[in-house]
Amino acid sequence: MNDHVQQNLKIIQARIHEYEIKYQRVPGSVALLAVSKNQSLEKIQQAIIAGQKSFGENYLQEAIPKIQFFAKENLQWHFIGLIQRNKTRKIAEYFSWAHTVTEKIIAQRLNDQRPQNLPALNICIQVNISQDPAKGGIKLNEVLPLVEFCVSLPRVRLRGLMVLPTQNSLSNEQATVFSALKILYEDLNRKGFFLDTLSMGMSDDLETAIAEGSTLVRIGTGIFGSR
Repeated sequence: MNDHVQQNLKIIQARIHEYEIKYQRVPGSVALLAVSKNQSLEKIQQAIIAGQKSFGENYLQEAIPKIQFFAKENLQWHFIGLIQRNKTRKIAEYFSWAHTVTEKIIAQRLNDQRPQNLPALNICIQVNISQDPAKGGIKLNEVLPLVEFCVSLPRVRLRGLMVLPTQNSLSNEQATVFSALKILYEDLNRKGFFLDTLSMGMSDDLETAIAEGSTLVRIGTGIFGSR
C-alpha cells in the first residue's frame, strides 16, 4: 500500500505546478512540506525515496525518534505544532524550522537554546487572522512588535508568517484569511523586514492558498492518506 505515497506525492506536485501556472505564480515558487505526524517510518521512507526532503511534525515525543532514525538523509524538519515553553530546547536542537512562534519569550528561548554548531533556526510567526479561539496565533495588531523583536535575535532567522484557517470554512472565507496574511506580509516587507515565506494551505485548501500567495503548503492526508 505504501507505494501510494510516491504516487500521491506526484499528484500533489502536479497540482501545485498546475496552480502556479493558473494563478500566474513563478513555477517552483511554492514549496511542499509533507506533514508526517502520526505516520510510520515506512511511509516517510517512501516519501524520501520519491525525493521529498521537508517534513512537518506536531509532537516532539513522536518527532525526535523519526529525526534520529533518518539522521543520514539530510532532511529538513519543521515543527508545526503548539510550542510550549518547556519544549523549546528540543525544538531548537532538532528542527530546522518552527512555524508557530507567538510570543517573545518563545522566540527568546529558541534563540538562546539553539546550538552554536547549527545555523540559525528558521521561524515563522503564527497569526490568527480570523480570531478563531480554536486556533493558535496572535492578533494582527500584535504582529509588528513580535517581528521587530524576532529580527533582533542572532540565533533565529525570521522567515515569514503562518496561518491556520478555520476548519471546514468555505473557499471564500479561506481566501479572505489567506489574502489578509499576504497583505500583512507585503506590508512588513515594505517596512524592510525581508520575509520570504507564507506558510499557508493544506490538503483541503491547496488551490485557494496558492491563488492567494502561499510559498509553502503543508500537506499530510493528500500524501500519506488518512491516519
